[in-house]
Amino acid sequence: MKTSVEIPSYNLSEEEEKKEILNQYRGLLRALKEKLKPGDKNLLRTAFEMSVDAHKTMRRKSGEPYILHPIAVAKICVEEIGLGIRSTICALLHDTVEDTDITLEDIQREFGAEIAKIVDGLTKISTVMDANTSQQAENFKKILLTLTDDPRVILIKLADRLHNMRTLDSMKKEKQLKISSETIYVYAPLAHRMGLYNIKTEMEDLSMKYMESDTYRYIAKKLQETKKERTRYINDFIKPLKEKLQKTGLDFDIFGRPKSIHSIWSKIKKKGVAFEEVYDLFAIRIIVNSIVEKEKEDCWKVYSIITDEYNPSPERLRDWLSNPKSNGYEALHTTVMGPEGKWVEVQIRTKRMNEIAEKGLAAHWKYKEDKDDESRFDKWFGQIREALANSETNSLDFLQDFKTSFLAEEIYVYTPKGDVKMLPIGSTALDFAFSVHTAVGSKCIGAKVNHKLVPIGHKLRSGDQIEIITSAKQKPNAEWLNQVVTSKAKAKIKDTLKEEKRQIAELGKQILQKRLESINAPMSQSNIEELCSFYKMSSALDLYYEIAIKKNDLKELKDFTVHIDKLVAPKIAKPNEIKTEIQDFKSLDKKDSELIIFGESSDKIMYTLANCCKPIPGDNVFGFVTSGEGLKIHRTNCPNATRLLANYGHRVVKTKWAKNKEISFLTGLRIIGIDDVGVINKITNLISGELKVNISAMTIEAKDGIFEGNIKIFVNDKEDLDNIVNHLLNLEGIETVTRFNTE
Repeated sequence: MKTSVEIPSYNLSEEEEKKEILNQYRGLLRALKEKLKPGDKNLLRTAFEMSVDAHKTMRRKSGEPYILHPIAVAKICVEEIGLGIRSTICALLHDTVEDTDITLEDIQREFGAEIAKIVDGLTKISTVMDANTSQQAENFKKILLTLTDDPRVILIKLADRLHNMRTLDSMKKEKQLKISSETIYVYAPLAHRMGLYNIKTEMEDLSMKYMESDTYRYIAKKLQETKKERTRYINDFIKPLKEKLQKTGLDFDIFGRPKSIHSIWSKIKKKGVAFEEVYDLFAIRIIVNSIVEKEKEDCWKVYSIITDEYNPSPERLRDWLSNPKSNGYEALHTTVMGPEGKWVEVQIRTKRMNEIAEKGLAAHWKYKEDKDDESRFDKWFGQIREALANSETNSLDFLQDFKTSFLAEEIYVYTPKGDVKMLPIGSTALDFAFSVHTAVGSKCIGAKVNHKLVPIGHKLRSGDQIEIITSAKQKPNAEWLNQVVTSKAKAKIKDTLKEEKRQIAELGKQILQKRLESINAPMSQSNIEELCSFYKMSSALDLYYEIAIKKNDLKELKDFTVHIDKLVAPKIAKPNEIKTEIQDFKSLDKKDSELIIFGESSDKIMYTLANCCKPIPGDNVFGFVTSGEGLKIHRTNCPNATRLLANYGHRVVKTKWAKNKEISFLTGLRIIGIDDVGVINKITNLISGELKVNISAMTIEAKDGIFEGNIKIFVNDKEDLDNIVNHLLNLEGIETVTRFNTE
């Protein structure tokens, strides 16, 4: 697992720095050696010198010369993504247009239109995704248009983001949180979708390192402690397989690899188990060197040998040989019962499949035999273009739809005639209907899945065969939006609803016009905007619609004044802004929230704790300025943190706790263990008696010899909470103790 890169010490003399820059550049040339054609070296040298000159006065936050960044990005493009000479030139120049005096015309004159176009795409993405305001959702559609135009733009951008993540230590804490959130929210899913599994995994791990640092360190430490034991187990597991595979005469490699910290943490959360109970801390990979014609046959032969030796779990077979993922991924995955009663995941691929799994889109192009053949990637790009063309939703909704529709894992299903369709996981019969045709989706009243009648919201599974039932009387309604996940279905349903809304809104428009005439105000654009602002409506259409359905009776209109044809809204006392006055700490009421200190100042600032994650002192937190409720404090691992930090980074305030042991906070613990006589007594005696902690509420449920208890307690800070958890875990019969957010 790569979590850092080698950065030369920046306490170097000017001469040593020049030497280091040249060494890094030569390393890049060595990586490109097999791809270099006559004339390429000169082009690369020109790009390198242009970039060195453009960035000569610039340094990164760590103090090192800025030019080391574009060289590192270029190396990632070549070594980890498998891109070629043109992409390397673009990577070397990717920041020049945005940050230096070099223009696109300069690049086009020197390297041609194709490279200029890619650099232009990279510049546009930078100004969108890395703007200080972090409103990247606003222009996300532009990025996707660039992606479908030339996917190399996104591949180079992913390399750029990966290098930024690897060198994030030198950034301020709030910047680390913002960049990590964007990475986990958009870039890691995009890397996954482009087939770059190693990059996606590293991005997830690095994001977790900054967003959930305690958990990250805990799992990393546990992995280190169990490394020797795992290695021994892997060797014992592999030994009999190796012997059997050698007898077949197959040319193969077999090895174990650890799962990523992020995926282990996801398993711990999803299954509610301790680290020790996560069975698939590693996977066994078998890579066969086969000719294309015999690939499937050889993979199934290997599968047969594995399942002869170890019993497979039938539910855990994943066959991506027959139906590759749309990012080109092909493999057989199975989970078998290994020695000592442990489940082990085994992945079977050929050398070609492995390169596609490692290098994603770039390798996919390399192996594309018929250049005119429309690949699954091309179909995916086509679907994105269609979604962009049809989308009128606001950008944040679009970004969310895009994530669920285009970045999710996939299932494959069949039409009645046996044609295969790929849909994101979670798709319903209604999604399938819209994927067939808009008219079929709009008239859908039900479906037959595997010849059995189901409702339109029925969730599909891989291998299902679906027949859609339609009715001429059917039409979409607002409830349908909760029953689809694909971007196409959502866009078409919203279009239909909007058209109906427009028709109803016409009546509201007429009502408003008459009311405005009665106070001698014209129906002008500026007056409509003034009313929208006053009634907090996002558009004139929404205003007209609310008037038409009698939700808004315009009674406040009498309080408006008209000044030279312009409406002037009545003044309303605004709620107090965030209080920032310094207060005497001890004079605060106990009901008040804990105090925090911003930055290095000692000003005590009032705030409220976010209900979604209920932070307590000692938690890693950030402040978020809301539009109506002032300052709210969230934990960095709050369920909403990623979305808030990624989309509204400009509203995030650096936050830390003020030390105070006088104020206590309500938090919850979920305790699971063996239902034994006196277990409740043991728990209450420990918490109330021994630890002198106040219990607010307690519920215990026992079933089949297992009990689950929810206890709400008052603690001063995270240190107190950790102490209580450790004491509880030491009680006999207690299996797990986890924190939950109280209502």
